[in-house]
Amino acid sequence: MDEHLIWKEESSKTVYSCPVFTVEERACRSPEGEPGFFTVLNTADWAIVVPVVETEQGRKFVMVRQWRHGGRSLSVEFPGGVFEKGEDEFQAAARELKEETGFSPGRITKLGDFNPNPAIMSNRVHFFLAEELQKTGDQSLDADEYVALETIPCGEVLAAMGKPPYIHALMGTAMGLYLRQFPGAVKEITRVQIE
Repeated sequence: MDEHLIWKEESSKTVYSCPVFTVEERACRSPEGEPGFFTVLNTADWAIVVPVVETEQGRKFVMVRQWRHGGRSLSVEFPGGVFEKGEDEFQAAARELKEETGFSPGRITKLGDFNPNPAIMSNRVHFFLAEELQKTGDQSLDADEYVALETIPCGEVLAAMGKPPYIHALMGTAMGLYLRQFPGAVKEITRVQIE
């Protein structure tokens, strides 16, 4: 049905490689037969985890604050990271949560997955909800990771999303999936704005 929109890939070659990604050049042919060349970033899939704790003051997110070199600023985010070789998506999510926060989930639910930028990227990012958290250790960070742990009321995060320090676009996607799971959480935004 959509055949008139589909490009056919004829060849590809890696033109740059580093520990985080490879850059691939793809030679393709348009639906009308015209040649075209496109650059694609290849990297492993990622997991992002929305960890929730229930407190006497209400529901809170466990989040991490860290420096982001691309944005040259601090960013408050849900924990997450790159899949390791041989991991499935649930293993990657649970491992990243434990490494960055020291928490393990009693229950973990997949919320969805997306291509972070299908125009130029080939990987997928997988989103999870982590509940019934148990502190099972300390952070276990990589040598170049400097991450501060924070527990923030859900309403505060919802109200501030899209403004510094909540600048990471994929956190907005995670929040959208969280709100689909818990549509009543939108009321938390109003309560925070009134207070």
